[in-house]
Amino acid sequence: MAEKRATLTEIDPIWDRIAREAQQAVADEPLLGGLVHACVLHHRSLEKALSYRFAAKLSSNEMSMVLLREIADEIYARNADLAEAARADITAVLDRDPACNRMLQPILFFKGFQAMQAYRLGHDLWKQGRKDLAYFIQMRCSEVYGIDIHPGARIGRGIMIDHAHSIVIGETAVVGDNVSMLHSVTLGGTGKEHEDRHPKIGDGVLIGAGAKVLGNIKVGQCSRIAAGSVVLEEVPCDTTVAGVPARIVGEAGCEFPSVSMNQTLSG
Repeated sequence: MAEKRATLTEIDPIWDRIAREAQQAVADEPLLGGLVHACVLHHRSLEKALSYRFAAKLSSNEMSMVLLREIADEIYARNADLAEAARADITAVLDRDPACNRMLQPILFFKGFQAMQAYRLGHDLWKQGRKDLAYFIQMRCSEVYGIDIHPGARIGRGIMIDHAHSIVIGETAVVGDNVSMLHSVTLGGTGKEHEDRHPKIGDGVLIGAGAKVLGNIKVGQCSRIAAGSVVLEEVPCDTTVAGVPARIVGEAGCEFPSVSMNQTLSG
């Protein structure tokens, strides 16, 4: 019975699908065989694949790939929640990004997904008190991906960052589950405060491209922030805000804006 339970716990539909897609990708484009094998097919689990991708992308003359991979492997082995969050993120990208039609794509090509997994490792180190190493990961993510997420920020699961260039998320920011944001979003402060100074984003929020949310303010769950808006005041749940400065322009328009990804203003 113990052996049967152990076998059942190894079933991973998401990883099995990624592996099948990887095999098909090699068949379709043999020139990418080395990349696909190195990133996916040489590994026995999603955790190992994520560890490899993290190390391969962020290694430098200052920190070797071998060392970064050891760091990632240790964190994934100790904190199973990170791999579950990664699975939720992959599912979110596949569900919400029309340019994504395979679970393989985020692991190989999408810097928003890859940067989010690197942030999660850095955040784990931050919580352990290993802040300099966490800062190093933040720095390398900024250099490699063009995304700057402070390791102290708290971010939930099911996150989709589309295009992902120039994302900035500050130290005391909180982002709920199932949030979607596009490129050039800033969750920042308004001055030189050292205390709680960054936005709190509720579950299911959609943040449009170029939107800036500044200060220790709450954005209610299932709300929408229109592209290019500058949000300086609290946003109620289930509403749409737009403008500079942002003002309420209507309801959210649906139950889960971050899933529907509808960014048009009607009425």
